[in-house]
Amino acid sequence: MQPSYPAAGAIAGRVQSHFDAHLADARERGHRNLAERPSVAAIESIIDAAFWASLRREEGFVPKISLALAPPDRAAFPLLFERPLRLAPETLTRLAPAVERPGIHLGVWPRESGELVVWGTTRVVPSLSFVLEVVAPGLLVVKHRRSSEAAKFVNVAVLEGETIKILDEQGATIPDCPTVLASLLGFDSSSESLNVLVELAVSMRAHGRGGALLVVPSGSEEWRASIVQPISYGVSPPLITLAELVRRDPAERNGHEWQDALHRAVDATAGLTAVDGATILTDTFELLAFGAKITRRTASARVEHVVVSEPVEGNVAAVMNPSEIGGTRHLSAAQFVHDQRDAMAYVASQDGHFTIFAWSSCDEVVHARRVEALLL
Repeated sequence: MQPSYPAAGAIAGRVQSHFDAHLADARERGHRNLAERPSVAAIESIIDAAFWASLRREEGFVPKISLALAPPDRAAFPLLFERPLRLAPETLTRLAPAVERPGIHLGVWPRESGELVVWGTTRVVPSLSFVLEVVAPGLLVVKHRRSSEAAKFVNVAVLEGETIKILDEQGATIPDCPTVLASLLGFDSSSESLNVLVELAVSMRAHGRGGALLVVPSGSEEWRASIVQPISYGVSPPLITLAELVRRDPAERNGHEWQDALHRAVDATAGLTAVDGATILTDTFELLAFGAKITRRTASARVEHVVVSEPVEGNVAAVMNPSEIGGTRHLSAAQFVHDQRDAMAYVASQDGHFTIFAWSSCDEVVHARRVEALLL
């Protein structure tokens, strides 16, 4: 019998408090199809079993699974096992190859005796259900979906070995907080534009090559003053595939065809960021260039420091030289935002780190926000 995973016990109570608050708020707002309150014991047991399963191998493969705490009678069109299986690392490891595709959850719920069992699989669970995803060995993410209509899950906490990060929802209320950060924290999920920016960030991080995306104001040419000319891969006329999909009437966005087209356009755009240099996109999603080289604007001061923060509880913002955050991509992105203060820069590192650079009019400085914990 393996020892218990200490972080599971350390975080279970705080996670339950998070779900308590959100469930209470959802009830006050009149939301329906809400999940039942997760118990501390269930949260701890699921995290513990998933952690030890993540360190195992099934025919050489690392288990990648998602577990949802929900009863089978609350799931839509579930696949039910004839005999529910005991929640244990070996069970999860054996089942992993069958459920590693995105969107499939292993359903977990207690028997009458209180023992947690895996009852089958489902793609749909009640709103605000406790969901735990195994991302990599020793790397787990607690998340939930705010509503049954929302496609995106909101991360609640990240556990990596002994490290625990509780996402700070108050980060969305900080002055100058980028709107995309509010969407990542679970707010403004009704805005398709914000959701597309989130999907672009996720796709940029997923290709693993690192990259930079500059989002500039539509209709302005000011950004060119911070880009080496001529641009090797300028796009003329601008590519509007992604822009047209975002502009479509909401009534046309319900079908799988539109969703598939949007995912393809997002992945194609994010794929361009793997080319050395920066991809340039307007805030209305028109593609202007990729592989662009950033330069300091004429007569502009060199950026000497930025404020760095991460939207997790207990994080204290620090003032750093841009070179301390990462490599040349980070330094160039900080300089670009310093010179083009109505623009934003998204930088993905090969090691999985992801930073959003935006100008803070409150502090008169470039603010670099580390958001990889929100993208897992």
